[in-house]
Amino acid sequence: MLGLRKVTITRYITPLREGGSLPALAEGDDDFKYVLKFNGTGHGPKVLIAELLGGEIARAISLKVPELVFADLHEAFGQTEADEEIQDLLKASKGLNLALHFLSGAINFDPVVKTIEAELASQIVWLDAFITNVDRTFRNTNMLLWNRELWLIDHGACLYFHHGGTDWEAASKTPFATIKTHVLLPQASLLTQVDAEIKQVLTPEKLTEIVNLIPNEWLVWSDSDKSPDELRAMYLNFFLARLNNTELFINEAQHARETLI
Repeated sequence: MLGLRKVTITRYITPLREGGSLPALAEGDDDFKYVLKFNGTGHGPKVLIAELLGGEIARAISLKVPELVFADLHEAFGQTEADEEIQDLLKASKGLNLALHFLSGAINFDPVVKTIEAELASQIVWLDAFITNVDRTFRNTNMLLWNRELWLIDHGACLYFHHGGTDWEAASKTPFATIKTHVLLPQASLLTQVDAEIKQVLTPEKLTEIVNLIPNEWLVWSDSDKSPDELRAMYLNFFLARLNNTELFINEAQHARETLI
């Protein structure tokens, strides 16, 4: 049964201001360091849901993602923080948050310096088109090199349809034209091959397991009267319909590649 560990955050170390949602480096009660993502940001828990689902789908298809854990913030945490903006964020984020294991010594992936082989590039492009991730560009690759391997981070910008409502059906059929900006698109020459392989892995059962990881408290939205179970069903239906329409985003990506090479 798929599951995530849960840690309690014991120490706020420093903000990581390169992220729009003010993630932070923090320490858990297991003495490991984590990149902490907060539920009290402007977009609320939807960003955490996207991070969770995007990261675990990537892991399911054997891409490398730092371990994701549920991270609990106690109500009194951060009261001694001097920065008022950070203190407000910590207060607004009490309860369950999400964190990624901190890869100490990792460096940002530089596409000018490092070339990724075609199969891996195709898998990552397929993933980002599938989850509609707009944030893997030359300007912001959201990939790290650690122990000579490529690791994917920051999937909070994917599944953006949930910010504008719950029309999952229309979103599932988008060709995702933004794929033209993907940093690995030039190397992604095996999209049809990896499409067939990934579909053998992302079964309805596997996707159901991943969607069921979403905590109930992240599924109470001010802009929706749907229950947590109904919202989980929305995400699952989106993924299943997207799997049935992969030719839409594969054709879009292949056409975009033709203009680049």
